[in-house]
Amino acid sequence: MSKTTILIFLVFFTSLYVNSGEKLTIGFGSCLHQDHPQEIWDPIKKEQLDRFFFLGDNVYGDSPLGHLIKMKKAYKTQKDSLPSWLNDISVDSIWDDHDFGKNDGGRTYRLKKEAQELYLDFWEIPESDTRSIREGVYFEKKVSHKNMTIQLIGLDTRYFRSDLKGPKGNYEKNLDPKATVLGKDQWNWLKNKIKEKSDLTLIASSIQILAKDHPYEKWENFPKEREKLINLINESKKNIILVTGDRHRGGIYKLDNLYELTASSLNRPGGNFKESDNLLIGNTYNQMNYGILEISEDKVEIFLKDINGNILESEILDI
Repeated sequence: MSKTTILIFLVFFTSLYVNSGEKLTIGFGSCLHQDHPQEIWDPIKKEQLDRFFFLGDNVYGDSPLGHLIKMKKAYKTQKDSLPSWLNDISVDSIWDDHDFGKNDGGRTYRLKKEAQELYLDFWEIPESDTRSIREGVYFEKKVSHKNMTIQLIGLDTRYFRSDLKGPKGNYEKNLDPKATVLGKDQWNWLKNKIKEKSDLTLIASSIQILAKDHPYEKWENFPKEREKLINLINESKKNIILVTGDRHRGGIYKLDNLYELTASSLNRPGGNFKESDNLLIGNTYNQMNYGILEISEDKVEIFLKDINGNILESEILDI
């Protein structure tokens, strides 16, 4: 991967962590229902991960009534359902609508502050972390591996997002110049973070960035925001990888030298219909899946794998 190559994998970091192995292995996944079996953790454990990144819908606690009673129960159940070996590695997370509190919800959700408090408590985010003192769960960390500095950026695509246009499942483009996905403060924060020095930057977004052709939630619902993000990435001239979730089907997408890995779902497979996209590499997969990113000093290997650990799609990128 050249200096101008950008990979789309949505992920983020603020403090410095050190890995001393030959490669840094990061797992990714989304859409994990607390009341469903979680056999997917067996093959993921065999990957011998250094880190795992939850890409949203990490519990299903949203309610049509907008209250958080179900959310509290969902977190309690999920706490007892996650494998204990996750305690032995580094874990990062962002949220999506089902752990935000409202299906397809955004900034007008009335209990978003209370939902953030539940989120911070479940993920044991310390009071010293900026997420504990500001609105939104976006964050950044840096990981040291060999002679590399790897930057992880986790975006919040819920707390500040403007309303969607059109009916559910057939959303239209919101062309209002004031419409936003990240909100003013998060955009300014992201611009500054991308300027910081790193050998590889991973950007995690709960909703897809590159995919344009399906009628569900995605950055393309706000095309000016999508264009703004892609321009920011290109102008940085950094090695950037985007990782996304949400869709209950996985795949790898590419725009010029910009890649996106969508890893979804951990235990809620999608509908049995064929879906493609002009930017899709290979196919989309509606079975249970997870993503793996293996980082070495000279290359990045990207994998989408099924519940048996078999490779569904993969890419190798030189750095």
